[in-house]
Amino acid sequence: MGGCQSVKKEHWFEEIAEHLGPAYLRYSFTYGTTQEVETLMRILALNPGDSLLDVGCGPGRHAHEFASRGIKVTGLDISDDFIHLANQKSSENASFVCGDARDMPYVEEFDAVISLCQGAFGLAGGPTLQKSEGDPDGAILSCMSRALKPGKKLALSAFSSYFQIRYLNENSTFDVGTGINHETTSVKNEAGESMETELWTSCFTPRELRLLATIAGLEVEEIWSVDPGDYTKRVPDLDHAEYLLIAHRPNNGEKK
Repeated sequence: MGGCQSVKKEHWFEEIAEHLGPAYLRYSFTYGTTQEVETLMRILALNPGDSLLDVGCGPGRHAHEFASRGIKVTGLDISDDFIHLANQKSSENASFVCGDARDMPYVEEFDAVISLCQGAFGLAGGPTLQKSEGDPDGAILSCMSRALKPGKKLALSAFSSYFQIRYLNENSTFDVGTGINHETTSVKNEAGESMETELWTSCFTPRELRLLATIAGLEVEEIWSVDPGDYTKRVPDLDHAEYLLIAHRPNNGEKK
């Protein structure tokens, strides 16, 4: 599918995505895509022919891996540059659309929904956020829940507040009131050119994830402590960078 209609970049991450381009896939956190997808195929109970929505799909690394296993994938990302990259790799099982995860139109369309590696969930805060907008991550999770067919599952990864505070570095500032980590860093494009930039990442505790999921109408099944490329089942702890939330949308009449 096509890209965004507007050329104006309204989310702070869009400029970063434009600079990175294909170099995004050279960063080490992308190397474990196959292991992540293998684990998610199992815990989401996916079979060839099932449909999946990848929210914040980036250049499509998870979407294409799922598609290679026979899953019918729709990838959504706010970055027109990333959607262009995703579309460069042809796949009869994957299509991509540029859109805002806070305002998705899907209603009970998918057998599974994912948002991984802070592709959308966890990146909604920052300097462009207006206080009147409320909780953007909660809005994203509610849209993800609405997109699920009743009885089906979603999975999302989120940065751990505990890990972030414990291993806070000199380039980061953690806002305890909002749970947002502000980091100054540099990113390199394909030509090796560096760009100084800032990142605003929402961090969460397991309790916060459970509350957000409940508000979104989901039944939480499990929360694991994980690292990128290592989706191994662990009880929540202080020593791993992310949490993996697994939840399902109750069937009509099922008690939450």
